[in-house]
Amino acid sequence: MSDSSLPQRPLDQTAFDEWPDAVRALFDGSSLVSKAGFTASLLTVDANQHIRTSLLGTGELYAPDSRTLCIALWPQARAARAIAQSGRAALSFVFEEAFYQVQLLATPLPPADGDDSGLVYMSCSIDSAEMQSVRYARLTSGITFELEGEEEKVLDRWERQIEHLKRAAAAGV
Repeated sequence: MSDSSLPQRPLDQTAFDEWPDAVRALFDGSSLVSKAGFTASLLTVDANQHIRTSLLGTGELYAPDSRTLCIALWPQARAARAIAQSGRAALSFVFEEAFYQVQLLATPLPPADGDDSGLVYMSCSIDSAEMQSVRYARLTSGITFELEGEEEKVLDRWERQIEHLKRAAAAGV
């Protein structure tokens, strides 16, 4: 997406080490119904050096503060195993007409009291991050989805997951 005929620099690129306010609000664990279509791509590298992608929704992501992102994963997910081995992941997503890519350092969190979900929780800190946009094109979405059939059931599970993430994040601090 570049056009060398443009006289000004077409790429706006911003590095950050804290979540911008709007992104933190996206990952605050509230209003999950209105955020249900958002998808982030979690990239990991497994023991065989293969890059793996897991798609996560807002019901699996929670930012307890400006530098942390807690993630809920199924224990059998390749991403959970890869993060447990390397302690690293990258999260990419499109939000408010910009592309975000965030390098994360991850450590496991113990499950919260009363959590019988079977999920694995990770507390991730921002290692490095950047947001990019271009002046001549507007990103309108990344990967998006619609819940079908069991929307209430999924949203109820997400609400519980976020509550467990919040408690695990608070206990892990």
